[in-house]
Amino acid sequence: MAGVDSSRRGDWASNSSFNFDDQSPVASPVAGQKRGTPLTMDGGDSTDADIKRFKGPLPPCLSETASSAAASCTTAALSPISTCSTSTCEEEIEEVSPFLSPAIDDWLSTFSGWPGEHRNQALQKLIKICDSTQLKNLMEKIQPQFQRDFISLLPRELSLHVLSYMSPRDLLIAAQTCRMWRTLCDDILLWKEKCQQCNISEAVYGNVGKKRTCSLVYNPWKDMYLTKHWIEYNWRHASVQEHPRLKILKGHDDHVVTCLQFSGNRIVSGSDDTTLKIWSAVNGRCLKTLQGHTGGVWCSEFNGHVVVSGSTDRSLRVWNADTGECKYILQGHTSTVRCVAMHNTTVVSGSRDATLRVWDVDSGQCTTVLQGHLAAVRCVQFDGQYVVSGAYDFLVKIWDPTEGTCLHTLQGHTNRVYSLLFDGTHVVSGSLDTSIRVWDVKTGQSIHTLVGHQSLTSAMELKGNILVSGNADSTVKVWDVARGYCLHTLHGPHKHESAVTSLQFTENFVVTSSDDGSVKLWDMKTGEFIRNLVCLDGGGNGGVVWRVKCNEHKLVCAVGSRNGIEDTKLMVLDFECI
Repeated sequence: MAGVDSSRRGDWASNSSFNFDDQSPVASPVAGQKRGTPLTMDGGDSTDADIKRFKGPLPPCLSETASSAAASCTTAALSPISTCSTSTCEEEIEEVSPFLSPAIDDWLSTFSGWPGEHRNQALQKLIKICDSTQLKNLMEKIQPQFQRDFISLLPRELSLHVLSYMSPRDLLIAAQTCRMWRTLCDDILLWKEKCQQCNISEAVYGNVGKKRTCSLVYNPWKDMYLTKHWIEYNWRHASVQEHPRLKILKGHDDHVVTCLQFSGNRIVSGSDDTTLKIWSAVNGRCLKTLQGHTGGVWCSEFNGHVVVSGSTDRSLRVWNADTGECKYILQGHTSTVRCVAMHNTTVVSGSRDATLRVWDVDSGQCTTVLQGHLAAVRCVQFDGQYVVSGAYDFLVKIWDPTEGTCLHTLQGHTNRVYSLLFDGTHVVSGSLDTSIRVWDVKTGQSIHTLVGHQSLTSAMELKGNILVSGNADSTVKVWDVARGYCLHTLHGPHKHESAVTSLQFTENFVVTSSDDGSVKLWDMKTGEFIRNLVCLDGGGNGGVVWRVKCNEHKLVCAVGSRNGIEDTKLMVLDFECI
C-alpha cells in the first residue's frame, strides 16, 4: 500500500493562530475625530479569517523595498493611538490631593496669562525637573494629540495610492482598524495590482477556491492572492495522507502505466494492457475506458477534447474524450508507434520504422511522410510550424511538415537521443552519451553542450530560459540554456536513490519521481530539498513511480511495480483542499 510522507505535518487548517508580533500595530481612530465604525462579527468581517489563511512564510513576490517605502508614509497611521480625549485627561488631572488642587489651579491660571515664549521657557524648566517616570507619563498624554488618521482624511484615490505600497500581509492587518480602512484595504483594483506584481493569472487561479471568503463583498483578486499563498503553503507543509487531499485511482490491474496526460479536470492514462482510461481529477472516478488497440499503448496526447494514442499494434487512434468513441484509426507505420505530438488538428507520430507521419485528425488522413532517420524515432516535438525529431541514429532533425523536407540535421550526439524539447526558438536534446545539447532552430547550429550528468537523460522540461533535466544517474539539474550553465544540482542526502523517471516544475517548485518509489519536492529558486510527497511502501524493492504530471494545485502520479509488490494505480494529491 502506498504511503504519503507525513513527517512534516503542518497543515494550517488545523492551526488557527498566527504570530504578527513583528508587524507594526495598527492605529485606532484619533480621539476627537470622526471615527470609523469598529468591525464586529455580525458585520460580515472576514479579515481575521483572511489573516489565518496567511500562515507560513509570505511568498517572495513583493520586494522588500515596496514595504519599506510604505513605512515612511504610513507611520502615523500605523502606530498606537490612545482613545483618551481632552475631557478624560482633565478628569485625571482633577484626581489630585485637595491640598494641591488650589496651588495647581493658581499655577495654571498664571501659566495661561503668559505669552507663548514664556510658556515655552516654563515648560522647558518643568521638563528638566521631571524624572523618567513622569516624562513617560507626559509622553503618553501628549503623543495622541499629534497623531491623525490621515488615511481616512485623504481623498480615496490618494489613500489607495498610499496603501498600494503596503505588503498584502500589512493590508490584512490594517483592514482590522475600522470600517473605513477595511473598505480601502479591500479595494478590488488594489488587490488586482498585487496579483499582477506576483504574476498571478486569473486564468489559473480564477476558479480555484472561488468565493472562499465569508466577506459580504467578494473580492476576486484578493481571493486569488490568498488562494495562491494557501496552495503554496500546502505544497510545502500540508499532510496529503488522507482524504480528501489524496485520491487513489485503480483500473489498469497490474500493468505498467506507459503514458500520462493531465488537462483541466481530466486525466488520461495509457497502459501496456492495450487500454487508455479517462479519469475525473475532482472525484477520482473513471469516466471512460478507451478500448480498441490490440497492443500495448506507448504514447498519447490530450488537448482537452481529443485523445490521440500510439501503440505496439503499429496504429494510432483518435478518440472523442467526451464520449470515448474512436473517431479514426490511423494506419501506415510498419512498427511500434513510439511517440506522438499534437498541435490543433495536426498530429505527428514517430515510429520504430524510422519514419514520422503527419496526420489530419479531422479527416483521419496522412498528409506527409517524413523520411531520413536511419533508426527508430524515439521522440518528437511539433509547434505548428516545425517538426523536431530525435532518433536512435544519434541525430536530431528539423522538418517542414507541409513540404515534407528536412531543414536541418543536428549532428553532435555520440549515442541514442532519448528526450527532446522545442519552444519555437531552441531545440534541447538529451542523449545516452550523457550530454544535453541546445540548438538554434533557425540555423541548426549547436549553441551549448550541457555537461554534468553521468548517464541517460530521461526527462526534461523547458520554460523560457530555464531547463530542468532528470537523469538515470539519480540527479536532477536546473540549467540556464541562454548562458549554458548549471544553476542547481538537486542532490545531497535526500536525493533519489535510483533513476529519475519523470519531472515537472512550476515557478516555485520542482517535482521529481524515480524508480526508487518516491516523489520529491524541491525549491526551484534555491535547489534545496523540501520534502517527500510520496514514498511507496515497496520503494527500493520494486515499487516505481513511472510518471508525474502537475498543475498549480494538483499532482498526479502513476505508480506500480514490475514484480507485483506495489499495486498499479494513479495517486491524485490535491493541495487546494482545506
